[in-house]
Amino acid sequence: MTNEPPRSEPCAPQMRLLPWSTPDDRPCFLITDGAGGPVSDLADSIEEMQLGIGEELLRHARALHADPKVPDREFRFLSRRLAEALSDALRVARN
Repeated sequence: MTNEPPRSEPCAPQMRLLPWSTPDDRPCFLITDGAGGPVSDLADSIEEMQLGIGEELLRHARALHADPKVPDREFRFLSRRLAEALSDALRVARN
C-alpha cells in the first residue's frame, strides 16, 4: 500500500459549440477536455456579451411597448435584433 494520491482519470474529449460561425454560416466547434483554455475563455466572454445584449434589447423592447407613438419601422428593427439575440441565447443554452 502506498501513500500516493489517487490518479484522476483523464476526461473524455467533448465538443463545445462556439458562439460564432464560419463565413459560410456553419457552426464552429471546439474539441476540449473541459479544462478550459484561451478559446474556451474567449467563447465564455462572447456568450456573456451576447446574453448582456439580449437583456439590453429586452429592456428597450419593454420601453417601446409602453410608448404608443413608436413608429412601426422601429418595432421591425427591434424585432430583427430580438430574433438575433434569441438565436444567440438559444445557442448558449444548448451549449
